[in-house]
Parts: sequence; C-alpha cells; structure tokens
Amino acid sequence: MGASLLRSPAFLGVICSFVTLCLLAEPALGVTRHYKFDIKLQNVTRLCNTKSIISVNGKFPGPRIVAREGDQLLIKVMNHVQNNISIHWHGIRQLRSGWADGPAYITQCPIQTGQSYVYNFTIIGQRGTLWWHAHLSWLRSTLYGPIIILPKRGIPYPFTKPYKEVPIIFGSGSLPISPLWSIDPETIISQALQTGGGPNVSDAYTINGLPGPLYNCSAKDTFKLKVKPGKTYLLRLINAALNDELFFSIANHTLTVAEADAIYVKPFETETLLIAPGQTTNVLLKTKPHYPSATFFMKARPYVTGQGTFDNSTVAGILEYEKPLNFHLSSNSIKNLPLFKPVLPALNDTSFATSFTNKLRSLASTQFPANVPQNVDRRFFFTVGLGTSPCQSNQTCQGPNGTMFQASVNNISFVMPTTALLQAHFTGKSYGVYNPDFPTSPLIAFNYTGTPPNNTMVSNGTKLVVLPFNSSVELIMQDTSILGAESHPLHLHGFNFFVVGQGFGNFDPNKDPTKFNLVDPVERNTVGVPSGGWVAIRFLADNPGVWFMHCHLEVHTSWGLKMAWIVLDGKHPNQKLPPPPADLPKC
Repeated sequence: MGASLLRSPAFLGVICSFVTLCLLAEPALGVTRHYKFDIKLQNVTRLCNTKSIISVNGKFPGPRIVAREGDQLLIKVMNHVQNNISIHWHGIRQLRSGWADGPAYITQCPIQTGQSYVYNFTIIGQRGTLWWHAHLSWLRSTLYGPIIILPKRGIPYPFTKPYKEVPIIFGSGSLPISPLWSIDPETIISQALQTGGGPNVSDAYTINGLPGPLYNCSAKDTFKLKVKPGKTYLLRLINAALNDELFFSIANHTLTVAEADAIYVKPFETETLLIAPGQTTNVLLKTKPHYPSATFFMKARPYVTGQGTFDNSTVAGILEYEKPLNFHLSSNSIKNLPLFKPVLPALNDTSFATSFTNKLRSLASTQFPANVPQNVDRRFFFTVGLGTSPCQSNQTCQGPNGTMFQASVNNISFVMPTTALLQAHFTGKSYGVYNPDFPTSPLIAFNYTGTPPNNTMVSNGTKLVVLPFNSSVELIMQDTSILGAESHPLHLHGFNFFVVGQGFGNFDPNKDPTKFNLVDPVERNTVGVPSGGWVAIRFLADNPGVWFMHCHLEVHTSWGLKMAWIVLDGKHPNQKLPPPPADLPKC
C-alpha cells in the first residue's frame, strides 16, 4: 500500500471510525520510503593504491538509510557482480517480515548475478542507530552503511536536542594497503578454510572509509569532524570491522553515552568507549565553549583477548574547530596548531572493557520501559569457543598440531545448508536440510574456563532450537579456554535481548542468578561474551520465523560459531509468518 494512499483523507476517515484519538492515526502510520541498491564494482584509491571493490551505488562506505519509526522500507537490491549477494539490516526486529532479514541460506537464498530482490519491512517500535551489511562470506568488508531511525514526528530525544548528527562507521580489511590486501577478502577466507589455518588479518582500520594520517600515504584520506564551540553533537558510532572490538576516544573531550544498539540508556560520561563488531553506540559530544586554538585526534584501535594474529594499528580522524570570524589564522597557522592525542587503554585491558559494559543500563522510563521477562519458560546453556577438526587425508593443515581450526556452540560447528532454512521450515520440507535437536546444554560438561580437555575436536551439523511462540527464554553463553579464552560478540537476529548478568570463570547456576539485574539491564542485539567468562540474556520469542545467532567476529562465524532458532507461529493471524514474497531469490 503506497504512502499516498495511507495518508489519504478517505483512508484516515476509515481509521478514525475505529480509534478514539484520530490525531494519533497519522503519526503512527509512517510513510513508505524507496531505496535502490546497485551492487557493482568500483575502483577505490587508498594509501597510493587503487583496488576494485564490491560497492553499493559506487559508494564506500555505502549509502545511509534514513527513516522514522513506523516507516515502511522498500529497498530494491540489484546484483551486477559475479558474487552472490544478500543484505542484512542489522538490528531491525523484522516483526513478521523474516523474509527480509537477509542472511544467506538462513532466511533467503542469495541474489544471483543479474537478479534483484526487494527487501520489504516496517520499522516497529525502534528508533536510533543501526546498520546494514552484506551477509554472505566476507563481503561485508566493503558492503556496509548506516541506518538512521529518527523518532516519530513530535517525539523528542530523551536528551538535549543536538546541534548536528554525524554517523561515524569503523571498518577494516577492505583496502589496497599491502600485497596482503591486494587479494580480496573472499579469497583470503576461502584459502584459510582450505588450509585450516587462521586467515591473514587486515592491516588498517578506517573511519567512514578513510584510514587517516597514521598510515603511510594517507594524510589526505583523513576523516575530519568540523565543529563549532559551545554546541552539542550526536555521534552515531558503528563498528563494521570484520574481526575487531575497538576502543575509541577523542583527545581532551568527554563523551556522554546515550544509546546502545538503538536503545536509549541511562546517560553516563566517559573519555573512552568500547564497541564490538555489530554494535552501535550513540554519544553526545559537547564542544568547548570557546575556540581552543588546537586540533584533536579521535582514535580507534583494537581490544584483543585471543591468541591469534590481529591488526595492531590505529585509525585516526581529526576534530577541528571552526575559527571565529574575527579570528585571523592562515592555513599555515592551522597546520601549526597544537595537536592533542587521546590515550587509549592497553590492547588487552579487560578491566576497562568490563567496567565500561557494566555502566550500560536501560533508560527504563515510563516512556521507554525495560520489559525484562521476569519468568522463564525455556532455559539454555551454550558454550561458545574454538576447537579443531581432523585434517583431510593427503592434505597438510595449518591449524593446531596439524588440524583445522573450527569454532562451535555447544561443541557443534554449524554447517551452512544449500537451501534457505526459513523456506524449508515454512514449506514443511526440513528433512535433509536441518535437524530441530540442537542441545540445550553441552553434551559433555567440563571445566569450561580451566585447563582445557585434551580432545579439542568438534562435531558438525545443521541443528536448530525450536521455540513455541511467545515463550520467554534465558540463555547463558559461556566462553571456553579451548585454544585460548577469547571475547565473542554474539549477535541475535530478529530480537533485542536484555543482558541480565555477566561474570568471569564458570557460570554458577546456584549463585549467579541471584545477582541478575531484572530491573534496568541494557537491551541489545549484540553482546560480548567476556573472555574467560559468561553472559546471561533474556528475550521473548514473539517473532515467528528462523533467526540466526552467530559470533560477529567474521573469522569465527566462518569456522562455525553460529546456530539458529525457529520460533513457531502463534494462534492468531497477527502471530503468524506471512508467505514469502514472489521475488524471493531461488537457490
């Protein structure tokens, strides 16, 4: 139904006969917004090298999606490249629109060369910063962009209205920085999966597609945030890096955290923040009251907990104040201004990471409540971590002791199907595609964060959990020390969840639940399982469909640290998944 019809007087008149307050009808309806994504090759030059990358509309990063809460989005994706493509709208709830969620072979077959697909969904009950990215292999290294959801008209932010809003999106591993990255990321992960070893790492990060002045031949490719004194800016931060959690700070400036994963939080001040791949954070930057006669670096670099190789570089942008009209300063003088640099935590500063994440609390106000499930219908305990599988005969493998690296949930490394799980579920043709018997806890218990067992082999399968509609779920995710403890940012599609508890060591089912926060826990779509620890989440399974859950470190996802949930239809028509659209891609 078109936006013009939705807003027509005749249509509104019909609605007004059913509601008491007719004035509420129009703002609640939203509008229909159309976008066109042409997936095509584009030459990009960075660090004195030019490389052809897969892009949306020739842009890197890709175009921003802007909408209001309640709007319908129709995004036509046309594939002009040789790779199969699918796009995920990260953090969008997709209530009863699972066909538009985007992960390849989970909710759809990918869009093949020369084909198109219209992603059709409505933004229900959400406002804030989210993002979109490719969801097939490592294509998201260059296919990503912001989603900005404004509140409904007339509804203010629960904080001071900012003078200006600026998306800042961190990326990695997609530029022609060295011979390593003259190979495209698709080839890098393909080679790693064949050899069983760890993939080559990116050796640069970017801010809004720009590596910044700390890399060779890159001074001209620097993100500059130009600000006025005495103003408040809303920075919409997005971590689109492939494999790295990041610390971020702006020299000599304090940031006020106001939102995480498109959910308002109780505001708190910090000089540095931590953001994991997949996560978004909105911060308020209050500039200095007077022109400071200085410029300021903003920097991001990784938080590292694992034992593998990583990109130990730093990306920088510049915060630059506009000089007053009566202030005489030549361009040479600007270059000679003092440049202040922030001090970021140590690479492995888990203490800071823990302290920062513990400060995140839902706003939990009357207008923006935290509807934490107080009772639990289904309880799950999942181990998440690394493992191995045997090297195939007549092959030399580069994983631990000649094996192949794997990753798993409850020791099951997920095998991607060759047809979409949602179609198989919806049509009742699941035999041979998946098994609905994913274990609720590890089949063999062990000292998860202690001395690892000698046997590090994982099993393989396409196993799913089946949940009745509207069941309340509690999930404990436990890191393991197998091949080294490591932080894992876990992303759940189709839902937000409440982070009711977290800790280090092994989860204690008798003691730890007594400390759960069931009043104002932070509500997210992506959460870091602490290195050598556990996290507890709760959510309501109120969205019928098949929903992917996976580590947002792309290398771990490739190794199998992923699984999926089936949420069954409810009894009423508005609790059932509609049939697939006619243009749903075919495998």
